Amino acid sequence: MSGWVQHGRIGVVGLAIGVLVSASAAAGETWNVTIRGTGEGSVEVPVVARVEADLPPGAYLLRPEGEGPALPAQVYEDEGRSYLALILKPESQGDEDSRTWTLAPDPDPAAGVSLRPKEDDVEVFIGGDFFTRYIAHDGPKPYLYPLIGPTGAEMTRNYPMKTDVPGETTDHPHHRSFWFTFGDVNGIDFWTERDRTGSIRESDREPLVSGPVVGVLRTADDWLGPDGAKVCSDERELRFYHTRKGRVFDFDVTLKATAGPITLGDTKEGMFGLRVASTMDVDRQAGGRIVNSEGQTDDAAWGQPAHWVDYSGPVGDRTVGIAILEHPESFRSPTPWHVRTYGLFAANPFGRTEFGLNKSGRHVLPAGESITFRYRIILHAGAADALDLPAAFRAYAQPPTVEVRAN
Repeated sequence: MSGWVQHGRIGVVGLAIGVLVSASAAAGETWNVTIRGTGEGSVEVPVVARVEADLPPGAYLLRPEGEGPALPAQVYEDEGRSYLALILKPESQGDEDSRTWTLAPDPDPAAGVSLRPKEDDVEVFIGGDFFTRYIAHDGPKPYLYPLIGPTGAEMTRNYPMKTDVPGETTDHPHHRSFWFTFGDVNGIDFWTERDRTGSIRESDREPLVSGPVVGVLRTADDWLGPDGAKVCSDERELRFYHTRKGRVFDFDVTLKATAGPITLGDTKEGMFGLRVASTMDVDRQAGGRIVNSEGQTDDAAWGQPAHWVDYSGPVGDRTVGIAILEHPESFRSPTPWHVRTYGLFAANPFGRTEFGLNKSGRHVLPAGESITFRYRIILHAGAADALDLPAAFRAYAQPPTVEVRAN
């Protein structure tokens, strides 16, 4: 619709979606949408809700009853089910518990999120601007690089993808920008990049979804031992949102014991992580700062369980930050954080002994079973106190519910 294309169907992995009641409607009609739980008025709130109304995929507008700005909306399909995506703006929320809107097709949608194949990879554009590239087959694991923040600056380290950037650190060459992997799966190291370590290879990719509100990338990946034998697999879903102020995306990953039972060892080397731009490092004493949901900062945040962690510091002449929020439904939430003052920033629910938490983090996943990890990433201007992270976490943990009815 108007140039917005659903390239195919995707799955929603462990997504906390809105409850709905709806009736069938034909294309060209309008719908009433009631959104309940809209009280986090200080932050933008991405919402993805399954709907049973017969809504054709494409771009829409939500117009509120009474005064207020219209909101872009998007419908996409997953295996015959429809999903409605929108982003509640602070001025569209208020103190009321619920609000009703009219949903109608948008004949002229603004630039939103575009996912574009690029050789074996996927490039992500938000509002017409390049945001990141999902790199599937360069090195032993998939990763995102670079990550362009709201100020236009690259917010993850270039090394080892680029080796000639002045002032960058060159330690830990396995810290490839932004990744998901682990250091002990059946005794195999998937974290580092040395001889006799494991690798993660994309085995399948669902057709891409682009639109005015959200872009969706879903892949399946095999975890292979040094001998090439399959150890386990995962399914990943990345949802990139067209937010106004920062850059926001969700990363859900389900680890599956598809080749027999797996044992996830008690090691600090993991799991969902990134390496911040070197100028942001706390160790440089140039304004870098780590803070978590428990109020712990810098070194004191290492190894500690928390609902969210923010790492901020200077890039160019601006202070910027990256916050990672863990969903309460994520495995072993709240997770301990392998976050270092030299620039590593990772969530790891398994390294409990090495983190000094006085209990083993080892976990055995029986054959055929799975566990899911869920995170929201916010790239923002300013330090952590420039945005209301407690409110952002509440909105992520308990999203508004959506009810759609045909007029």
